[in-house]
Amino acid sequence: MATVFVTLKVMPETTDIDLKVLEEKIKEKIKDFGGEVVGVEVQPVAFGLNALLISFLMDESKGSPDPLEESVSELDDVASATVIDVRRTLG
Repeated sequence: MATVFVTLKVMPETTDIDLKVLEEKIKEKIKDFGGEVVGVEVQPVAFGLNALLISFLMDESKGSPDPLEESVSELDDVASATVIDVRRTLG
């Protein structure tokens, strides 16, 4: 099976959320799912609100990243979590 590169966009509930704490919670969820985080980016949205773009690798045999998306969406302080990119890696 191939490795899949996934990018998850996470919107916090408010501008008051500590993104570092939220990032660690999400990384733990990804690890539990069997993924390996390879990058985190803070993306400004509007009026001081920032989204987290978290990129990770997972084995294709896991199937869809949708269960992880749902799990992250259910975290406190998360308004939404959306998989915005899925690619098979080469090599």
